[in-house]
Amino acid sequence: MVNKDIAFWSRFKGELIAAAPGLGIDKLSITTAEPFLELKERLLRHRELGHESGFEEPDLDLRTDPSLHMADAKSIIAIAVAYPSKLKDAPVSEPGKRRGILSRSAWGEDYHQALRRRMANLSAWILERLPEAKLLSMVDTGALSDRAVAERAGLGWSGKNCSIITPELGSWVYLGEVITNLPLPADSSLPDGCGDCTLCIDACPTGALVGPGQLNAQRCISFITQTKGFVEDEMMRKIGNRLYGCDTCQIVCPVNRKIDIRHHPELLPDPEVAKPLLRPLLAMGNREFKEKFGSSSAAWRGRKPIQRNALIGLGNFRDEESVPDVANVLRNDPRPELRATAAWALGRIGTAEAVECLRSAYPEEKDAEVLAAIDRALSAQDAN
Repeated sequence: MVNKDIAFWSRFKGELIAAAPGLGIDKLSITTAEPFLELKERLLRHRELGHESGFEEPDLDLRTDPSLHMADAKSIIAIAVAYPSKLKDAPVSEPGKRRGILSRSAWGEDYHQALRRRMANLSAWILERLPEAKLLSMVDTGALSDRAVAERAGLGWSGKNCSIITPELGSWVYLGEVITNLPLPADSSLPDGCGDCTLCIDACPTGALVGPGQLNAQRCISFITQTKGFVEDEMMRKIGNRLYGCDTCQIVCPVNRKIDIRHHPELLPDPEVAKPLLRPLLAMGNREFKEKFGSSSAAWRGRKPIQRNALIGLGNFRDEESVPDVANVLRNDPRPELRATAAWALGRIGTAEAVECLRSAYPEEKDAEVLAAIDRALSAQDAN
């Protein structure tokens, strides 16, 4: 990179931005590779408050210092790829055929794959012109904070709902970044565009948005639907029929309301995957699960969370026709988390058949937590 002046890097950056749409990238901007010092302070406070999800990279230095990933890093290329927000020809949810819903970020092809492919094409484009370039791509599972990079690069501002909100695409975007040793001119961050609006905070079903840009992940439905363990009664009621993720704080955002980007075919949803029938999920084996959901990012935690959330959905629908299916889980499923959730669902449905299933399962059950769930479900019936 000897003998390349500021004018060269400015022209190269312009060519890179111009090439982005042809590489499947909707927006591209640049920031420096300086440490994210303010972010580190926020993350420390976040941890002290017990607001982490548990899915994050635990080393805060790795999350905030690009030089730990590339010693001679000079710049970070931030990208955004838009995904659809509307489900066209959505199947109807009706008694006996109740349906769950995946969050919009899980509707199409697994975004990790979609973005990695685009960043590989971006890297190839750069290397063809500058073979000496060093490039390290990250998306979501990388240690760096995608949102912090995108905010500083000016892709969008950090909304009160903790999403990056781009002026053109709203927050319906996947984010990724490429750390590089190329000294590209940095873009400026954008001013806050939320103003006095608090619709996202007001609409959060569980109060997980504890302040502007402050999320208690332990109460966030999106994170709870991805856990594998037992879920408290309060949270199960709030989950509704969500199988994976939660879009409430994005749906109510005024910037997002009329945005529905559909020009990436692999990100378009299959309605039967995005809004699947709940009852068939309960008996679905691993092979069938992978065939149906394997190309979606919702599959990353396996079938247990999806099946547990399907039971929650049937309970919240009070779907009487599903009682035999739910009772079969309570009697025969080897996983205590699912048996306990089935007991809760039968209690919510509350018909005579559901109550009888709870009573008949009790003598055969050995797990203490499942027995406690059956007790709670029966006690709730006695109180009614």
